[in-house]
Amino acid sequence: MVCWILSALHALLQSLMMLQLSFCRNLEIPHFFCERNQVVQLACSDTFFNDMVMYFASVLLGGGPLAGILYSYCKIVSSIRAISSAQGRYKAFSTCASHLSIVSLFYGTGLGVYISSSATRNSHSSATASVMYTVVTPMLNPFIYSLRNKDVKRALRRLFGGQL
Repeated sequence: MVCWILSALHALLQSLMMLQLSFCRNLEIPHFFCERNQVVQLACSDTFFNDMVMYFASVLLGGGPLAGILYSYCKIVSSIRAISSAQGRYKAFSTCASHLSIVSLFYGTGLGVYISSSATRNSHSSATASVMYTVVTPMLNPFIYSLRNKDVKRALRRLFGGQL
């Protein structure tokens, strides 16, 4: 419920900030969906306050969970190091590595789009990064975790004729 309320309040804040901007003429957003930073770049009025609010919200709403993830991984790594068997440590590290790679991909591309939006106006690279964090990352999550399931591995081996 807290996540839902925070998301709704953040969307309301961003919408109210956009209402303060003025736009000169009909413009086309050079993106595959209407992201807030792409719309702000098209404004004719001063966007400094909007940019500061966006950066502040990004630090709070992105940095908080990231700090929690990093803290939990520090605790996980210290627990894994206490495991006596090498096979147990390997299995635990491989599970953590796949999750950490997805989290890094999501945060890296997401922050790259929002932080670099005021510095560069390259819509192609911004759209590519947006596809990574909006489409690719959610698609990879179930795929990576299902490959850890022995039944799924067995079905894929049968499907591809034992080539895995």
